[in-house]
Amino acid sequence: WNERFWLPHNVTWADLQSTEEAAFPQAEDLYLAFPLAFCIFMIRLVFERFIAKPCALGLKVQANGPQKAQPNAILEKVFTAITKHPDEKRLEGLSKQLDWDVRSIQRWFRQRRNQEKPSTLRKFCESMWRFTFYLYIFTYGVRFLKKMPWLWNTRQCWSGYPYQPLMPDLHYYYIVELSFYWSLMFSQFIDVKRKDFGIMFTHHIVTVTLITFSYVTNLTRVGTLILCLHDAADIVLEAAKMANYCKCQKLSDLLFLTFAVVFIVSRLGIYPLWILNTTLFELYEALGSFPALWVFNVLLMVLQILHCFWSYLIIKAAYRAISKGKVAKDARSDVESSSDEEETVPRSKASHSTVTTNGTSGANGTNGYLTGATSSEEH
Repeated sequence: WNERFWLPHNVTWADLQSTEEAAFPQAEDLYLAFPLAFCIFMIRLVFERFIAKPCALGLKVQANGPQKAQPNAILEKVFTAITKHPDEKRLEGLSKQLDWDVRSIQRWFRQRRNQEKPSTLRKFCESMWRFTFYLYIFTYGVRFLKKMPWLWNTRQCWSGYPYQPLMPDLHYYYIVELSFYWSLMFSQFIDVKRKDFGIMFTHHIVTVTLITFSYVTNLTRVGTLILCLHDAADIVLEAAKMANYCKCQKLSDLLFLTFAVVFIVSRLGIYPLWILNTTLFELYEALGSFPALWVFNVLLMVLQILHCFWSYLIIKAAYRAISKGKVAKDARSDVESSSDEEETVPRSKASHSTVTTNGTSGANGTNGYLTGATSSEEH
């Protein structure tokens, strides 16, 4: 807590202690995020059970999971203890041991792998929860920010810094966002597993660190701009996923293309030209340099690198959507980490292999969107 690291020159922690006249962000306020994160997770469970699930069933979202493999002790032992993807040699050995043909054994392993994948119903409920939260918090952020001068002039983020009183609405906005991302940090281990799990985990760590860091150093004005900017694309993303789970392909593709435009404009356009410009240049002009400022900017740049990676994947998916008339299978989110592929028939037995998707039509379409995280992910 060295003041020369965290604060501008000639500013001390004592200067930022809350008084009866003015309240300032205090590090201990952040402890509120942990019980609130637990409450948000409990609200999510209730929401998914009593609101999202009935909505999904009303929209005729597939409730049953993949077909289950018939019980077989030998194959189950191989699946759980040795490999979920037996090679050609092992397949032939099992074929002789069980007196099954190779194709039947391949089918068993494919069905057994699919048993571990989440149902479309579960994925719909998860997306509906995130859509509802993002819509609520984005609406709250817009209503709050439209009254604030720093929305229209980013130099106002640094006017009077760091002696900027903490408004109750801003405090609520920050703590709820932080609590939500803490809940995602833990729930992602039980949520639908995606291929970019590691990247999303990094994203959540950066997000929580940025929110915490900016609150402690009272960089909350620019922090509210970052939060609101990122939530915009996540709403459309989750809506596109829900449309896909409902098999409304045209609506899903339209929403995905809308998401692609919103994401790229906000993350590759507005974010660097509006946010990074004020934190890298306007802040330096107003206050000079201190170590915490550079740490803050490094975290913001890490976030921009993630934006570029996700934008590349989104552009690829959008190009397929335009060129083929529908969104093809995307390389990133909502493609479960458990295998999507049917085991290849040995070349000696067949001339080609078959690929299946995770419970949707052949083009995994808008089931493969980038989140967040969301979002994208994402903040």
